[in-house]
Amino acid sequence: MKNNNIFKYIFIVFIIILIIGAIYILYNQNIVEEEENENNNSTTEEAVQILDNLTMGISNYDTMNPLLTNNKEIINISKLIFEPLINITPDYRTEMCLATSCTKVSDVKYEIKLDNNIKWQDGSSLIAKDVEFTINKLKERNTVYSANVQDIASVEIPDTQTVIINLSRAVPFFEYNLTFPILPSMYYLNEDFVNTNKIPIGTGMYKIASIDDNTILLTRNDRWRHIKDKTPKAQSITIKRYGSMGEIYNSFKLDNIDIINTASTSYSEHIGTMGYNKKEYDGRNYDFISLNCQDVILQDKAVRQAINYAIDKNTLIATVFSNNCYVANSPIDYGSYLHSSEGEIGFNQDKARTILEQAGWVYKNDRWQKNIDGYVRRLTLSLVVDKDNQDRMNVANEIKRQLGTIGITVNISAVSNERYHEYLNEKNYQMILTGVTNSINPDLTYFYGDGNIANYNNEDVKSKLGSLDNYADIQKTVNDDVPYIGLYRDKNTLLLNANVGGNFAPNSYNVFANFNEWFRQQ
Repeated sequence: MKNNNIFKYIFIVFIIILIIGAIYILYNQNIVEEEENENNNSTTEEAVQILDNLTMGISNYDTMNPLLTNNKEIINISKLIFEPLINITPDYRTEMCLATSCTKVSDVKYEIKLDNNIKWQDGSSLIAKDVEFTINKLKERNTVYSANVQDIASVEIPDTQTVIINLSRAVPFFEYNLTFPILPSMYYLNEDFVNTNKIPIGTGMYKIASIDDNTILLTRNDRWRHIKDKTPKAQSITIKRYGSMGEIYNSFKLDNIDIINTASTSYSEHIGTMGYNKKEYDGRNYDFISLNCQDVILQDKAVRQAINYAIDKNTLIATVFSNNCYVANSPIDYGSYLHSSEGEIGFNQDKARTILEQAGWVYKNDRWQKNIDGYVRRLTLSLVVDKDNQDRMNVANEIKRQLGTIGITVNISAVSNERYHEYLNEKNYQMILTGVTNSINPDLTYFYGDGNIANYNNEDVKSKLGSLDNYADIQKTVNDDVPYIGLYRDKNTLLLNANVGGNFAPNSYNVFANFNEWFRQQ
């Protein structure tokens, strides 16, 4: 019995030794694998090299001066070099930039305080006179920023840090107009501002190092006040000059440039569909139908609602634009924090029919009719469209087709551009297909204020137009009243070489948002 116990203990000890040995071997194997992984990771990091330079292309170059250029892409690029008093965030909120505060003293007077610690790229300090100088230069010429300053009557500079802006009339949310780039006054002292050969300087992330016939070189601005916490990964940007967008597309295909921003929907015809990345974003060109709210038929809100329910905007965009637009229901649905979708009407033809029936319309002999003021009115409407705008002509025909499927007859009135604008100005149409380029300023007076093009009159809405805090309520009300039917807005695209990385958040105000985080790998 004793011998059996001895063998038993020996066996147990043997098993324990085997287990310990196995654990030791596994431990050593893990150590070796971890070391190999560390070596592999180190090798990978060393193999992937971040390049110092990013390249872009522009066509139709005129000048790098942001107050003089008419080139949209230079305006986009200029946001990397120059800065405004007030900036706009990706969700279209205002934030202080060169200004530290903007106080509305009265409806026609604003006091702006500047940060005098901000340095121009030549080392001089930002002062109030720079703001006055910039505003005066913008008022001298017709530029892309002229609308921003057109209502400024005068500027006062009581000290180097303070700017007083006096307006000729009250401008709703005027702070949104203070988004134009500021240039230094002393830098242009005794210079012909329009014809000078001096390279413009700013206060932004990059500075212009050189300009020649073929390229513009931007280098990192080490005096930029955010340089420590937002150091750009790309130390320089080479902007290549081309004669046409076709040349830019070809250069992109050959990997000679890294970044293209385009509003064209046919770029894939030039560069194909593979080998690059893209980031699409909403543009500010917004098309809609304006409904004359004083028309004998369209004054009936039920009719306006039914028309809205009966239009399939997704099908319209697919049919006319090959899905190269975005469905848009509102003047401020381009990414603004102010947009509210509460109460928006979606495609539902059954709902359209029900609303008409509940409002007393009768579907008889394949058409809707109703007794209005002793007359039998048929639901037949005229849609005015500019005959020279082929896209809108195609849209009008698709709307006519869609409304016809539920018994609403649409007659298209295709008129000359001159007559079209007469209809808009006189507001004597039933329906008109039109559009606007949304301003950065979110003011909705054009749509809902006195004299609006839809002859829409809602005193509650008008009383709320002066405060952004009321915008959710306004949209809920107008979504139900339907003075306009939003259709679509344009689509812009940022095209990126496959090796370009970063945090991309382009928007129609700033294509290069978060640019400090963009980079190109070898």
